[in-house]
Amino acid sequence: EHLGLPNPEDVRNGLIAYKIAAHAADIARHRPGARDRDDELSRARYAFDWNKQFALSLDPDRAREYHDETLPADIYKQAEFCSMCGPKHCPMQTKITDQDLEQLQEVLASQASLA
Repeated sequence: EHLGLPNPEDVRNGLIAYKIAAHAADIARHRPGARDRDDELSRARYAFDWNKQFALSLDPDRAREYHDETLPADIYKQAEFCSMCGPKHCPMQTKITDQDLEQLQEVLASQASLA
């Protein structure tokens, strides 16, 4: 409805919604390279590379805001856990064997060939 002009936050939210919808459509259509950003973001998440995660996010500023809101102390800027699970229950902390890594690479390669 036409209740009024959008403010800057409304515009920002609309653009993010557009980016998410466009990205989902690209993935659904199996467009080449559509998952590259997601895969790279997953690798950054696994490596706890927060800055790379922020950079690869669809809304880097908001991602950084959420992180800093839940883990505000400077010591958490390089933390190897997130605010959801904490350091004691982080699934990324599980040890992966060389065999597991090989199997994971095979799965990723087969998924990439389907795209």
